[in-house]
Amino acid sequence: MLIKIYPENPNPKFIEQAVEVLKNGGIIIYPTDTIYGLGCDITNHKAIERICRLRGIKPEKANFSFICSDLSHISDYIKPIDTNVFRVLKKALPGPYTFILNANNNVPKMLSSKKKTVGIRVPDNNIAREIVRLLGNPILSTSIRDDDDVLEYSTDPELIQEKYHDTVDLVIDGGYGGNVASTVIDCTSGEFEVIREGKGSLEDIL
Repeated sequence: MLIKIYPENPNPKFIEQAVEVLKNGGIIIYPTDTIYGLGCDITNHKAIERICRLRGIKPEKANFSFICSDLSHISDYIKPIDTNVFRVLKKALPGPYTFILNANNNVPKMLSSKKKTVGIRVPDNNIAREIVRLLGNPILSTSIRDDDDVLEYSTDPELIQEKYHDTVDLVIDGGYGGNVASTVIDCTSGEFEVIREGKGSLEDIL
């Protein structure tokens, strides 16, 4: 199923529809401020297993991100952070960054790698944030890759729907997606180490 939602003013009825799919253990494809994401409710183990099968990876080895609605939402899943890290997060989010932070015990056991870390995102996209806000907990998220040699990520929601309509429960058309992923920054030591250069610049937020 494909539904069109406008990021500037997301239709509450369609947001509710997406949330119902997630609550029922479904998988959705949705827009962010960078690329389209494949996501499910982090509390639903069967949905997480479905995403892992789709990506051909084991849950404990996966580098999934948690999509959160705001900074206060993040604190439910991470260990306390120092003032300097908090200041950078506050400046950077919402925005095109994924911050790797030390996870606390609220992170589902099946996702706990030996590293005990979690990637956190608050995208600058009203659709993604409204879905998470209404759902009440984060979306487990991974990128939609493209088979194209030139484009690394799928950007056209209609083509995404054609490709994934048999394997996901809902595709949200929020307009063309970007083709540059978020910048991944490891903050677990209290320092800021760029793991992957993406859309966001580290210099802009330090």
